[in-house]
Amino acid sequence: MIQEIENRRSIRKYKADKINKKLIEDMIYSATLAPSAKNRQPWKFIVYQGKEKEKLVDVMRQGINSEKITHALMKEWAFAIPDAENTVRIMEEAPCLIAVLNTNQKTPFEGIENEKRIVEICDSLSIGAAIENMILTATEHGLGTLWIANTCFAYKELVDFIKTDNQLTGIVAVGFANEAPAKRPRKPFTDIVEYR
Repeated sequence: MIQEIENRRSIRKYKADKINKKLIEDMIYSATLAPSAKNRQPWKFIVYQGKEKEKLVDVMRQGINSEKITHALMKEWAFAIPDAENTVRIMEEAPCLIAVLNTNQKTPFEGIENEKRIVEICDSLSIGAAIENMILTATEHGLGTLWIANTCFAYKELVDFIKTDNQLTGIVAVGFANEAPAKRPRKPFTDIVEYR
């Protein structure tokens, strides 16, 4: 497993090759084995390929274009819209997109009570562990992935398209890599670990 952790890269260029359904199911199965707070398993995975994937990408593009004009959701993050537009290009190229939902939460754009906020944080951490399992399994099978959070710029449009009132946590792009990015720098161990 340490080899997959070390070899994993965020892939932003994909080959057009279709992905075997068994590989996708292996990825999602490993996601379901992730630890979750109170064993709530707060996840749902929706796989998009072909025409449905193209529709999802179009919805993402439309949502970003709307956000560019209105700044209704992410006013303080308007500077990041060009990055979100680049994400759409990546999504177009990837043969498979997996939307990841938090089945215990609704929109992240409304205030909630402290107790519910703690549950939301714990569920988000659980989903992060599930996504990591999914990504490492993809790496093991020779697939590339990109964990996409720029969905926030088209949040309303995407959840309407997905037809859910669950919280959209993110999307994972999956495909055979058409690039081999170098290892990214990491903070020195001595800067991030403290023993007491």
